[in-house]
Amino acid sequence: MKPVKIVVVGAGSANFGLNALATLIRSRRLQGSTLSLVDIDAQGLELITRLARRLNQDWNAGWTIESSTDTAAVMAGASFVIVSIEVPPREKLWRLDWEIPLRHGARQPYGENGGAGGFAHTARNVPPLMRIARHMEAHCPDAWLVIFSNPLPRLCRAVTRYTRIKTVGLCHQLLRAYLMAAWALAAELDIQVPADLTLRPGPVGAAVRSKLSQQGLKRLEIKAAGLNHFTWVLSMRDRETGADLYPLFRERLRNLDPHIAPLSRELMDIFGLFPVPGDDHLAEYLPWLHDPQTRPWEKYGIELYAWDEAEASREALWGAVESMAAGRSGVQQLRDVISEGAAELIEGIAANLNLYQQSVNIPNDGYITNLPRGAVVEVPALISADGVRGLGMGALPGPIAELIRRETVLADLVVEASVTGSREVALQALLLDPTINDIGAARSILDDYLTTHAAHLPQFSRA
Repeated sequence: MKPVKIVVVGAGSANFGLNALATLIRSRRLQGSTLSLVDIDAQGLELITRLARRLNQDWNAGWTIESSTDTAAVMAGASFVIVSIEVPPREKLWRLDWEIPLRHGARQPYGENGGAGGFAHTARNVPPLMRIARHMEAHCPDAWLVIFSNPLPRLCRAVTRYTRIKTVGLCHQLLRAYLMAAWALAAELDIQVPADLTLRPGPVGAAVRSKLSQQGLKRLEIKAAGLNHFTWVLSMRDRETGADLYPLFRERLRNLDPHIAPLSRELMDIFGLFPVPGDDHLAEYLPWLHDPQTRPWEKYGIELYAWDEAEASREALWGAVESMAAGRSGVQQLRDVISEGAAELIEGIAANLNLYQQSVNIPNDGYITNLPRGAVVEVPALISADGVRGLGMGALPGPIAELIRRETVLADLVVEASVTGSREVALQALLLDPTINDIGAARSILDDYLTTHAAHLPQFSRA
């Protein structure tokens, strides 16, 4: 295949930057291509760029590595633009997104992608994302935009609704289904479940969860569909024999410790399908997890994100990046990092590989027949020079489809408010959210967000 130019915006993220660098630079098909690294954090960008050049040299990959704090300056000639951005400081703002509704009597179960916090999170990240998309329209209009940032379906929808840029969102959350399947079917699949396995939100335990999910991935093939962080397992088969393991999974799951994913298990019993993302993410889209009298978050063990722990973990990771960039520690372990899917997607398009990808976020073109066309859905897809073509998954069960359909309408309102700065549409979005049940509280939450986050929400001041 011909070399391509790939721009990575948000490369200065220690976590995403490491993964993106390693999986791109180690790709044999992409050798000889150009990698343009972009971040507004000049110090983090400089470290990641030094590490990229070391990997390029040590692995004899033949890349051309460049970097800039100016996104527009490196866009010309790009075939792919990868975006993983967060308006900083991530944890502090996320904590505020959760605390502000609490001041007005609304307790969200998580507050990242859904709930009132999902509105604030989207509204902060839409303006910088739209600037990137506008730069692409001006300098590389035929390039693919690959988005990793959350709230993923809303950010993808902002670009697909308001620009001409081809857009696909990627997320690794389907691995949670493989983890749960490996856990429940461990005896049948001859899998050893680690004694220190935990589902607690945050970075602690992530490596253990990853190892178990990868074991499940080797043995099983799972198809799921829905909305990102709100997908449902449609089929589960043995990779070797093709045997349907879904009935056995349902049976074995009921025999696990009742404290393991209790919300997901109860929804499977009620609706017949297993939800993918884990109880914490799942809870953001449901109306039954925030009642202050029954306190359902206690019944289901829904924990808040470990903000302080995540911040400390990132600081430690930066130390490791600096050590590798300076040559004081080895980089061989980066050859084995688990891909987030960007390298494979780029290879599939650029080399016309007709590659199967288990989950992508793209506009619904009839892939899920009972969800709105144009809504950004998560489905399996075929990747080739023709682009990203979703597989037809048919219709979801009616009650599940209705829960998701409502969320797609809400996503459109949040996106419209985030792009236009309309307070009226923002209030409508909050009132459609399943975690809000009072008009006065919704007004107060919106006013508090727009005041507290004013520096990060300039579109509302302009409007």
